[in-house]
Amino acid sequence: MTEEVQKHSVHTLVFRSLKRTHDMFVSDHAKAVALDDQSYKMKMAVKMKAEYKPVLHMPVLKEGRERGPLHASDPYGPLGYPLSDASPDYLVTGTHPYPSAPGVALTADTQLQKMPSEAGVHSMALALPPAQARQEASRTAASVAEIHRHAGAAERSHPPLHALSLMEGGTKSSALVPRKAPTMPKPQWHPPWKLYRVISGHLGWVRSIAVEPGNQWFVTGSADRTIKIWDLASGKLKLSLTGHISTVRGVAVSTRSPYLFSCGEDKQVKCWDLEYNKVIRHYHGHLSAVYDIDLHPTIDVLVTCSRDASARVWDIRSKANVHTLSGHTNTVATVKCQSAEPQVVTGSHDTTIRLWDLVAGKTRATLTNHKKSVRALVLHPRQYTFASGSPDNIKQWKCPDGNFIQNLSGHNAIINTLAVNSDGVLVSGADNGTIHMWDWRTGYNFQRIHAAVQPGSLDSESGIFACVFDQSESRLITAEADKTIKVYKEDDTATEESHPVNWKPEILKRKRF
Repeated sequence: MTEEVQKHSVHTLVFRSLKRTHDMFVSDHAKAVALDDQSYKMKMAVKMKAEYKPVLHMPVLKEGRERGPLHASDPYGPLGYPLSDASPDYLVTGTHPYPSAPGVALTADTQLQKMPSEAGVHSMALALPPAQARQEASRTAASVAEIHRHAGAAERSHPPLHALSLMEGGTKSSALVPRKAPTMPKPQWHPPWKLYRVISGHLGWVRSIAVEPGNQWFVTGSADRTIKIWDLASGKLKLSLTGHISTVRGVAVSTRSPYLFSCGEDKQVKCWDLEYNKVIRHYHGHLSAVYDIDLHPTIDVLVTCSRDASARVWDIRSKANVHTLSGHTNTVATVKCQSAEPQVVTGSHDTTIRLWDLVAGKTRATLTNHKKSVRALVLHPRQYTFASGSPDNIKQWKCPDGNFIQNLSGHNAIINTLAVNSDGVLVSGADNGTIHMWDWRTGYNFQRIHAAVQPGSLDSESGIFACVFDQSESRLITAEADKTIKVYKEDDTATEESHPVNWKPEILKRKRF
C-alpha cells in the first residue's frame, strides 16, 4: 500500500513538472510571435517609406474615397494614397498632366480630382508662353485619358482631341474645325479627238490591232479568219495573211525581230516571218480559245492567255512552254507584259487581276476589287502604274504591288479595250460602240464619242473591240464590230476657249470597291 502511494506521488510530481514546462513553452512562443509581428510591421513600414515613398502622393481613387473614415492619425488611405482633405493646396508633381512650369496655380476648373472642362483646359493652355502653346496643347490632349483614370470621374467619355488645337502665339482657333473633304484637282486640258478616216476591207468583226515599231503600218485580226496589214499614212491594204481557221483574237509585232505573232479561237498561236509572210512556228498547249497575246519588251518571251483559265509563257525560239500561269478560275481575257515587276499582269472573267512573278511562274498578288469581268488592261508608258477595265469601273493601280489609286466611273458598258498615251489621255472602248476619253491623273472624262456605224451594217453591230495609239501618239486606231477600222486624230483647231474644261471642284469620291 505504501509503495502504491509513493508511485502515485512520483507520477503527480512528474505531471506537474511537465505541465509547468509546457506552459512556459506556450508563453515563450506567444511572446515570440508577438515580437515577430511587431518586427514584421516595422519592416513593412520601412519598406513602404523606402520603396513606395515616390508614389505615395498619387491622387485619391474613387474606390478609396467611398470607404469609411479612417483613423485621424493615419495620413494615408488603405491603398497608401493621401486622403482627399489632407492638403487642399497640394501640388501633384511628376504625374500631373499639365506642365509644371511656369507655375500655373490649380483652380476650380483645373483640379486634378475632377474632369477638367474645356474652358479650364483652354485657360491653362492660354496661360503658357506663346512658344510652348502648341507643344503643351498636344501633351494636354494626350493626358486626358490619365485624368479619367486617376481622378475617378463619373463621366468617362473621351473628349475631342481636335478641340484643343491652338494657334501659334497662344491664341485660340475655332474649337471644332471640320476636316475639309478632298476635291478633284483641276484636270489638264486635252484637245478633243475627231474621226478622220474609216478603213474597210474585213468581212467580219475586227477583233485586234497592233502598230509596228517603225510606225509605217499596222496589223489587224478579224473574225473573217484573216490578218491584214495596212499602210498607216494612206490607210491602204498592203497584205492579207491566212492560216487561222477561226477568229483572230490577238496580234502583236515584235520590236526585237521581224516577226508577227497571232492567236485565235482555234487554240493556235502562230509566229509569222514578215520577210517571207509565212508561219515559221506554232506554240501548242492551250486547251481552248486563245484570247490575247503580248510580247515581253526585253527578253524573247511570249505570253498568251486563254479561255482554259490559264496564261502560258513561251520561249519564242525554242517554242517551249516555260510556265503555265494557273490560278484564275475563269477565262483569262487579257494579258500585258513589262520589263519591271510585275512583268506579267492578267485580267480574267473571274473578276480578278493577277500580278505574276515571271521567274517563279507564280502569283505575286491578286486584286479582287472588281465585281465584274476584267476584259482590258493597259500599262502607262511613263508612270509605274496601270489601269483595268470592267463594266463596274475603270480602276487605276500602282506597281509593283497593285495598290489601288482611283476609280474612273461613268463608262457604264462592257469595256473591251483600253489605251493610254504619254500625255495622259486614257481611252476606253466599249461593247456598245462608245469611246470615252479620260485625263489619267484626275480621272476627268473630257470627251465621249459614238461614231456612226458603217452603212449597210446593223445598228446592233456598234462595238469597239480594240484600240491603240500609233507610235507618234497623234493617231488613235480602233477596231470595230461594223467590220471597219476607224482612225482618230486630235482637233488642231480646238483651244481651251473653244472647248473649255467643264470642271468644278467637286468632292472626290474614290471608292475602293
